[in-house]
Amino acid sequence: MHDILIEGADRSSMYEQLIPQIRALLEGEKDAIANLANTAAALKQAFGFLWVGFYLVREQELVLGPFQGPVACTRIAFGRGVCGSAWQQRQTIIVPDVNQFPGHIACSSASRSEIVVPLLHGGEVVGVLDIDSDRLDDFSKVDQEALESIASLLTPFLRNP
Repeated sequence: MHDILIEGADRSSMYEQLIPQIRALLEGEKDAIANLANTAAALKQAFGFLWVGFYLVREQELVLGPFQGPVACTRIAFGRGVCGSAWQQRQTIIVPDVNQFPGHIACSSASRSEIVVPLLHGGEVVGVLDIDSDRLDDFSKVDQEALESIASLLTPFLRNP
């Protein structure tokens, strides 16, 4: 049993404490779903985001994987919404106000801002890490860099079926 304990006034120091804890959660566990589930729980527990989860590429669409938060959309097409766009562009997308993002998929009306990080394995996107906040403009370059680092810890466990 692991408790995620994070102390710090700013996100940067919180991520500095969280990343080694996620690394420890992953150590010795080879199952991708278990690792994604624990990572989603650790991020949700540490930061209290509205929704933290993963979508995995399955037969040319993103399919809902492990998550923490309200009920979510189950399938997302390539290039659709923030998740599908991050998959298509193969890069992290930060959306300060989801209502201003063309084609945003409103899985929860409480979502105000979002960050989506593609999970790359062997040069291919195999999934995305999606985080929604109930606050406007809640994500920055600090989040992007830390979440991309966390994504790199996870991708060795993932492969495109």
